[in-house]
Amino acid sequence: MLAFNFVSSPGAGKTSLLVRAVSELKQSHPVAVIEGDQQTSNDAERIRATGVPAIQINTGKGCHLDAAMVGEAYGRLPPLRGGLLFIENVGNLVCPAAFDLGEACKIVVFSTTEGEDKPLKYPDMFAASSLMLINKIDLAPVLDFDLAQTIEYARRVNPKIEVLTISAKTGEGFSAFYAWIRKQADRVKASAMGAVQG
Repeated sequence: MLAFNFVSSPGAGKTSLLVRAVSELKQSHPVAVIEGDQQTSNDAERIRATGVPAIQINTGKGCHLDAAMVGEAYGRLPPLRGGLLFIENVGNLVCPAAFDLGEACKIVVFSTTEGEDKPLKYPDMFAASSLMLINKIDLAPVLDFDLAQTIEYARRVNPKIEVLTISAKTGEGFSAFYAWIRKQADRVKASAMGAVQG
């Protein structure tokens, strides 16, 4: 099972992104989602409407998910052997950066509406993430948004961060995102095979 921890500021489009992704990925993989919010079960209900199992965690006054919360929620999901687990963390670019949830990697979702300097303002989150998904790329033509500057700022903080542009609304960039997921799955399999042979 391969787990990804999605982090972002509120309103970057994590849930819309996941709704599209799980709707398409469920055809080829067992998929499940753990949703984190301070209150409401709105996001988990949106995921369940796609036919994919989802568990909602409400953190109350807490600003992030932790491993114990995720472990308890995971125990209530159907078996995911060989599948994908998407964890949508609480919308916050500060606290979630410091907590390992057992994920293969963190994916930071960044919106074109947020301004190019977010990576410099919240460096720990971008330093902790393996992939930056620049969402709402369909809005870029009507915004004063500098894509190259955003990527430069992110790589100033984390030279190894990978970057993909996507639109949860139009589907642009999702095939590249799925290819990136397949690459992570192949890497984990190769690592596991090496450990067995070793």
